[in-house]
Amino acid sequence: MSMPNPNLSRRDLLKGVGAGVAALAAATAIGAGTESAQASNPVSEDAYGLLIDLTRCTGCESCTFACKEANNRPHPTRMPIQLDSDAYSFIDKRQVENSVGDVDTHYIKRQCMHCLHPACVSACTVGALRKTAEGPVVYDSEKCIGCRYCQYACPFGVPTYEWENPLGLIHKCEMCTSRLAEGELPACVGSCPNGALRFGKRHELMAQAKARVKSNPGRYVNHIYGEDEAGGTSVLYLSPIPFGLLNFPDLGDESIPHHAEAVMEQTPIIALTVASIVTALHLFMQRRQMVHGEVTVHADPNKPGVEL
Repeated sequence: MSMPNPNLSRRDLLKGVGAGVAALAAATAIGAGTESAQASNPVSEDAYGLLIDLTRCTGCESCTFACKEANNRPHPTRMPIQLDSDAYSFIDKRQVENSVGDVDTHYIKRQCMHCLHPACVSACTVGALRKTAEGPVVYDSEKCIGCRYCQYACPFGVPTYEWENPLGLIHKCEMCTSRLAEGELPACVGSCPNGALRFGKRHELMAQAKARVKSNPGRYVNHIYGEDEAGGTSVLYLSPIPFGLLNFPDLGDESIPHHAEAVMEQTPIIALTVASIVTALHLFMQRRQMVHGEVTVHADPNKPGVEL
């Protein structure tokens, strides 16, 4: 039997790799355009926000139960202890030693921060997450493929995955957008008996927060969390002690999406490059085996192969 033509085989290999490179170039161009469109939705100057004053929170849980009811979550009377598919908000209790050696309990309402430049939106490859001009970051379960990139991208650990659901849906606070459309307050805000939660336009809430800090320097630390963190968030916090002591992430003022976008832009390149090379090598080896008469047929997986 004649030997294979090495030039032809090499050419076949290069053609296979070339086809893969062409495909990945097209996919990358399309993907990059989609990511840019997702990440650049303009936010209105009058976008909504939420101001949480931790000096007024008593940990009564009224907000978390109201959130469950408004979002029709299971176990409506069970006190949530973390963010999950059953609870879009919870009260985090932190024990912190004060200046005189006593231990104080601080209550922190946790939920989606509705970032101004959300990393979850940039990381989503199918547009299931979207930052609205009004402020909330909303989720479309019809588009979700359950990849969980949003979970990896979120610096606050907000999106949760519903493992029990075969569709693999994501869950998170959407700032009660259906209630807002009807002119109502978010459920958590309307239920708070202590005035710890205030809803309104973000820029107005920011002005109020700064006024509170300025007029009560002994009550608040001189820091409004969410003003600049991760490029700014729609949810803002006032606190009596440094936020680092309450387990708030130190993120700096640079938005997160550019990191997520960099990873997501490389994902199709890496995947398609590997796929194209493996496919080309498979074709190369298959051709070589056929030319040498080295094809092995396995009629029965439990019996040894029959060489032709």
